[in-house]
Amino acid sequence: MNIFSTSGFRNVWVLSISGALAGSVIPLMILAGSLAGTYLAPSAAWATAPIALMITGTAAGVIPVTQCMRIMGRKNGLLLFMVIAILTCGLSFIALQLNSFTLFCISALALGSCNAAILQTRFAAMESVDVQYSSTAASMVMASGIIAAFVGPELAVLGRQLTPVDYQGSFLLAAVCIFIAALLLSSLYKPTTMATQTVSKSQTTTADLMRNPVFCLALASGAIAYVIMSFVMTGTPISMHHFHGHSLMDTKWVIQSHIAAMFLPSFIAPLLFRYLNIRGMMLLGLACYCATIAIGFSDTTVNGFWLQLVLLGIGWNFLFVAGTALLPTTHSENDRFKAQAVNDFTVFSFQAVAALSAGWAINLITWQQMLLGCLLPIGLMTGILLWERATTNKFKSSTTI
Repeated sequence: MNIFSTSGFRNVWVLSISGALAGSVIPLMILAGSLAGTYLAPSAAWATAPIALMITGTAAGVIPVTQCMRIMGRKNGLLLFMVIAILTCGLSFIALQLNSFTLFCISALALGSCNAAILQTRFAAMESVDVQYSSTAASMVMASGIIAAFVGPELAVLGRQLTPVDYQGSFLLAAVCIFIAALLLSSLYKPTTMATQTVSKSQTTTADLMRNPVFCLALASGAIAYVIMSFVMTGTPISMHHFHGHSLMDTKWVIQSHIAAMFLPSFIAPLLFRYLNIRGMMLLGLACYCATIAIGFSDTTVNGFWLQLVLLGIGWNFLFVAGTALLPTTHSENDRFKAQAVNDFTVFSFQAVAALSAGWAINLITWQQMLLGCLLPIGLMTGILLWERATTNKFKSSTTI
């Protein structure tokens, strides 16, 4: 079984396309949810609450989602949460009809938990191919994210005036998109032996996993990728438009370029993995983050923001894909669902904290000080890389004596 075999190659493509279609509801919610929140919220201070709750829902939903997939299998688990996502779009429709901010926030939280399931498509793709092709499979699924990044906002705009209530139609279109994704998954995805077998409950504790330096490296790579990316990206629109006086069009262009930069490198990531290996990709991602800080510290023009946000997206891609590719090598087959749950819960919890703290930080300190603060997680990641390398080399030396 390899990525070019009939079943493996087909599964990766099906998971990539269905994941992108279903995942388009998240950028749709980011755009439509924030705009609808401005007139649903009791005050302007609460307008971004649905987005914050969606991110929180992703973190909170990781463990239930992985446990569900451990019992039901990847395919049935994904289909279940796609159905829940369709129903949640209906709940958003009703919330807008009733002008209920509370109900809209509940639907955002539920969509976040569904997003936790959709993000598991990268693990399902990796399980469809041989280990040596797992990084390629993960890269293909990540690359499909660019489809979701552009389809979601387009659906939000197209559906805005489909009904008398703004953005109700957006969630109807999102439900149709998720339904198509579910049809593709149910009819074309053929689970492999690894993906269909139900794994007995792991006896390995979280502490046992954390004692493995390679697991810590994989987890840190994903978490730090998201911490820095979310912290800088969330603060960019405020910094650009409100503090540095750049236009909304320029700000939108910078954010769109950043989203493209997050996913486009996945098309060449398999080639880079071949020549740089996983740890080399992590170092390259950290180098992109350092360049982001240097450019952002010295250049606050539109072109300066554009370049730093593009490098930010590229750095995120290299670190997150590298961490995802390394994770399956850090545990036994019986521990895969537990390891994935611990990894994703940690990663998306840190993302939620970073996104929520960015708005607070940008109002207390300068943009340059925010960027300099990102040197702390970069230094931490560098230290974990050195510790993992030293520990692994020491273990290899002791086993050869």
